[in-house]
Amino acid sequence: MLDNLPRGTICIEDMEIGMSRYLLKTITDRDIELFAEVSTDRNPVHLDDDYARDTIFGGRIAHGMLTAGLISAVIGEQLPGHGTVYMGQTMKFLAPVRPGDTVEARVTVREIEHPKRRVTLDCACRVGDRVVLKGEALVLAPSAKFD
Repeated sequence: MLDNLPRGTICIEDMEIGMSRYLLKTITDRDIELFAEVSTDRNPVHLDDDYARDTIFGGRIAHGMLTAGLISAVIGEQLPGHGTVYMGQTMKFLAPVRPGDTVEARVTVREIEHPKRRVTLDCACRVGDRVVLKGEALVLAPSAKFD
């Protein structure tokens, strides 16, 4: 399941403090397997039910960076969108994401530096009411003046 707002670009001239965009994604076993393949992170806590059952998580969990990648998707596809350049990202992982969980990844404009085209975004991922990841991103936003 992937549900999100329209994709595209919001130029810095059209941004406002508090503007927000999100996507919803249900994490599947296939997502976890593909992420393990691409990243080469084959930690058995992500891939092996028997191993993961005996960990502090009591079962398999998705890679934290798979969840973080959903933030990148919102930034690169929606807010600001196409043409955005990542400058930095901080994040804290607060709870595990499990296969079958639906993650809401949301970014919200906190600060805009028009002369430098820099935008600071609050970032959060939730599963239901539980925050599983939070942080902030600094991006170079596209501008209508530079088309």
